[in-house]
Amino acid sequence: MTLLFWIGLAWLGYVYAGYPLTLAVLALVRRVRPTMCDDFLPSVSVLIAARNEEKDIGWKVTETLEWDYPSDRLEVLVASDASDDHTDDIVQAIKDPRVTLIRMERRGGKGRALNRLVQHARGDLLFFTDANAHIEPDCLRRMVRHLGDPRVGLVTGITGSERQADNHAIGSGAAVYFGYESLIDRLESQLGAVLVCDGALFCMRRTLYSPVSPELANDLELPLRVAHAGYWTLYEPHARVVERDTESLREEFARKRRISAQGTLGMWKLRAVLYGMRGWQFLSHKLLRYLTIIPLLLLLIASIGLARRPFFAACLSAQVLFYGCALYVLVLTLRGRGAGRLLSAPFYVLFGSFGTLVGVIDTCRGRHFDIWEIPSLSRGSA
Repeated sequence: MTLLFWIGLAWLGYVYAGYPLTLAVLALVRRVRPTMCDDFLPSVSVLIAARNEEKDIGWKVTETLEWDYPSDRLEVLVASDASDDHTDDIVQAIKDPRVTLIRMERRGGKGRALNRLVQHARGDLLFFTDANAHIEPDCLRRMVRHLGDPRVGLVTGITGSERQADNHAIGSGAAVYFGYESLIDRLESQLGAVLVCDGALFCMRRTLYSPVSPELANDLELPLRVAHAGYWTLYEPHARVVERDTESLREEFARKRRISAQGTLGMWKLRAVLYGMRGWQFLSHKLLRYLTIIPLLLLLIASIGLARRPFFAACLSAQVLFYGCALYVLVLTLRGRGAGRLLSAPFYVLFGSFGTLVGVIDTCRGRHFDIWEIPSLSRGSA
């Protein structure tokens, strides 16, 4: 029992504290120092894969066209993935020569839509975003200036929530999670090695793009391939995208499940580029975190078995408090009531961990997620 306890504690400690600390130490000896070029303004193709996005696609395209970037060097391409609402009509109603709509008659999923868009893109850089993502006007400039350094191949930003008030367990827990992820991105960026992009906000050189696999997440596959080609992948902390939270436990669970399933499948399909530092990063940043439920169970079981000893009794009490908070927030959520960030964090960790574990099991059972339903409750401006 004692061994199980220390294995569980070491697992959790390494994933959530040891990995970032190791990154910080590595940055002391091998930190990259890219050169930013404010006058570097190449042509950019903004790519949006859309499936039934009538609630958002209009303001999204209009907002993008108004970015603080030379208008003659910016184009917006929208792939309508067999949308059966008014998405196509809304895009076609925008009378701007910089906007192109590509209709996919047969539904193929985001990966296939992006591959089609790149075939039509004319920009030197490709900017990937989502139909429900608000991006500040100067965000593109902040990211592009890094790509003026020929050693940089890709730049990403971070997601914020349109509902930052502590009014829901998912939104409140996600705020804590994204703050932690921002820290990890900063540390990885110091090594020129951001592992995963924010799918709604990243920019890369078009020459480095290779068709993505439909069943994998493009925000994982592309940075891995760019890094394998010998380029730095960076994080711009002032580049933020704001999306509306979903308040549906079912939709959030499905999202966590899909992300971990695609990540686990990517570990196998992209094994040719997952070696050395990248392999260590994926194991530390992704796989071990997907399996967080395992060390949590090891800790709980071992603490119960060793509860007669004061130290382990104290650890058990702490875990009871942790799970109690999670259960309390779950009850509040089911009753439609809000919870603060401090209380929501245990719930979000446990809830997400169950989702990611199911995703790993899905991959082991051969289930793929090349096509999925968008989270409807995160659509439409709040």
